[in-house]
Amino acid sequence: MLELEAHSFETDRLTRRNFQYLLTRAHAACLLAEDKQGNLLGYVLALFRRGTSLARIYSLAVSAKARGQGIGQALLAAAERAAIEEHAWLMRLEVRPDNQSAIRLYEAAGYRPFGRYLDYYEDHSEAVRYQKRLRPDVVPPETRVPYYSQTTDFTCGPAALMMAMKALDPETELGQRLEIQLWREATSIFMSSGHGGCGPYGIALAAWRRGFAVDLYVSGEAPFFLDTVRSAEKKRVIQLVSDEFTEQMAETDIAVHNHALTLDEMTVALEQGALPIVLISLYRMYRENVPHWIVVHAQDERFVYAHDPLVDPDYLDLMSDKANMPIPKSEFETMARYGRNNLRAAIVLKPRERTGS
Repeated sequence: MLELEAHSFETDRLTRRNFQYLLTRAHAACLLAEDKQGNLLGYVLALFRRGTSLARIYSLAVSAKARGQGIGQALLAAAERAAIEEHAWLMRLEVRPDNQSAIRLYEAAGYRPFGRYLDYYEDHSEAVRYQKRLRPDVVPPETRVPYYSQTTDFTCGPAALMMAMKALDPETELGQRLEIQLWREATSIFMSSGHGGCGPYGIALAAWRRGFAVDLYVSGEAPFFLDTVRSAEKKRVIQLVSDEFTEQMAETDIAVHNHALTLDEMTVALEQGALPIVLISLYRMYRENVPHWIVVHAQDERFVYAHDPLVDPDYLDLMSDKANMPIPKSEFETMARYGRNNLRAAIVLKPRERTGS
C-alpha cells in the first residue's frame, strides 16, 4: 500500500504511521483489489463517524497498470456497501479540481459537488467537496445555522451558543474574542486536568444577557459534573460558582424545566424557530467520557441534525464531517446524557418578543 501510495500521489501521501492508525484504531474500512496472483491493484479507505450516519472516502488509489479496468468503480461501490452496513446514508469526499480522472469516476457514480476548501492540500491547492446520498429517500435539510468550529479544547459550549446566536441574530460576529468571552462568563467546572468547561446554567445566563429568550431543561440538580473531579477543593469551587449562577438565574425570566428536553418538545421548539443547545457525551463518537455541547437545527422522522463544534484532526475530522450531522434518533437519545447520573441538559434559544411602545 505504501508503494502504491508513492506511485499514485505527488503530495499528501499517507505515511506508514497513517496507515497503521487507519488499519488498527480508526473506525474505518480498508478494501483492497487484487489480481489472481495476489498483487495489489488498488485500495480504498472509508471512514465512518460513530454516532452519526456520515461516511467519508478518505483515500482511493489504483495502480497505473490496472487503470481503465473498472477497479476504481468497484472499490468505490465496495466502500459504499461498507458504509451502508455501518448505517450511513451520506458519503462525502474531497478531490483536487485538476484530478479530472477522479472527478469523472465520482460524478459517474452519482457524486455531486457541494462546496470547496481553499488551501486544502500541501501544495496549497483547493479541494472540491463531493457527496452522494446512499439512501435517496433521505434528504438532508437546508439550514440557516452557520457553522463555527471551537478554537480550544474547552469552548464547545460557547461555540455551540455562538452558532445559535448567529442564526437568530445575524448581527452577531463570530470569532475567538466572543468565544473566550462567553467561556469566561459561563464556565463553572473543573476538568480532571486543564481548563474548565461550561455548565447549563452558565450558558443559559450568557445567552439571556445577550437579549435572547431562554428555556433551560435539566434532569438533575446543580451543581453539575461533580463526578468529573476528585479534588475536594475543586468541588468546593464548583459549588460556589453553582450557587452564584443559581442566584443570578433567580433574577431572570429564564424558564427552568426540571426534566430532560424530550424529542417531541424539541420538535415543537424547532418548528417555532427556536434552537436547542444539547449536552451529549463524547463516548459514542470518540470513546471518551467527556461532556460536550452541540446545537440542533432540524429533525425528521429518522434523524436529528446538528452542528458539532469539535473538529479533531487526531480523528481525521473535517468541518464537513461536523456540520449538519445526521444522528439517528435512537443514537441521539443514548448520547444526549452524561455521567453516572445520566445528566440531561439543553438550552433552548429563541428571539425575545419585542413589545411595542
